[in-house]
Parts: sequence; structure tokens; C-alpha cells
Amino acid sequence: MKTESKTPPSAPQEANDTAETSATESEALLKDLAEQKDLHLRLAADFENFKRRSRQETETRVVAQKEAFIVELLPVIDNLERALASGVSSDSAQFHQGVEMTLRQLRQLLRQHGFESDEIVGQPFDPHRHEAISQGHNPSLPDHAVLTVLQRGYRRNDKVIRPAKVEVNDLAASKQNHNGR
Repeated sequence: MKTESKTPPSAPQEANDTAETSATESEALLKDLAEQKDLHLRLAADFENFKRRSRQETETRVVAQKEAFIVELLPVIDNLERALASGVSSDSAQFHQGVEMTLRQLRQLLRQHGFESDEIVGQPFDPHRHEAISQGHNPSLPDHAVLTVLQRGYRRNDKVIRPAKVEVNDLAASKQNHNGR
């Protein structure tokens, strides 16, 4: 019986195969890295373009909303100009009526855009929606109730756009004045 002996491959051949494998893997990794870098640069450029387009669309939308509001406001301005053009010699009642109509038109326009103003005389003072400018005394109304509105306040939904400037009923101060005499 003859036994076959296997001879191990030579060491130089094994080193050569390992070097070829390493070179092939290295080239594949470099190629993959270049592809990933290209993909990254493309994604970054796409994202920058998206941000630019979004900014432009937002600016365009804001301009369009402003223009639409102004177009709705122009008839009110026209009515005020007509009222002033009617002259001083016209009937003051007619002039007053024209200004009242124009004011109603402005308030309606504000309501259409979600801005509201409440009738608050006699209501409790709310420091979140009202700004107390002065104090008064009216025994027929409760303490800390709004007596008069010096400047209307406006809100949009629950957000206060401008607080109302009001005179507040202060019954405690009037009691002190009566007791102090």
C-alpha cells in the first residue's frame, strides 16, 4: 500500500493569496466608502434644497395672506375716505352713521380672521385679559368688576393679542374713605 503524502502548499504561495485577498477587500471597501460619501453629499444637497424651497413657500404664503387681508381692508378704507370727502358741512348725524357702519365693517373683518373683542363692562376683572388703568366706585356692581373700557382688547381663540385697558370697581377703597371721615 502506498500512502499518499500531501505536501503543504508552500509558504510563499499562501502569502501571495492572502495579499491578493487583502487587496481585493481593500479595493471593495474603498469603492463602498466612495459610494457612501457620494450618497451622503447628495442627501445633504437635497436637504439644503428642501430647506430653501420650504422657506420660499412659507414666505410666499405669508405674502399672499397679507395681500388677501389688505384686499379685504380696502373697502373699509374707501368708506372712511368717502366719509371724510363728504365735507364738514354735511349733516353730522349722517357722518356719524357712516363712521358707525365703517366700524362695524372693520369689526366684521376682524371676526372673519378670528379676532374677537368681548363686551366686558360689569364682568370680573381678569389680569390675564385686562389691564387696570384706574379705579372707580360703583356700588351697583360687584367689587373688582370692570366699570369702563378705555381701550378694547382683542384675542384670537384663547390667545390675548392686546389686553383691554379698563377702569376697575374698587368698593374696598370707598369703604375706607367713608370710615376714615
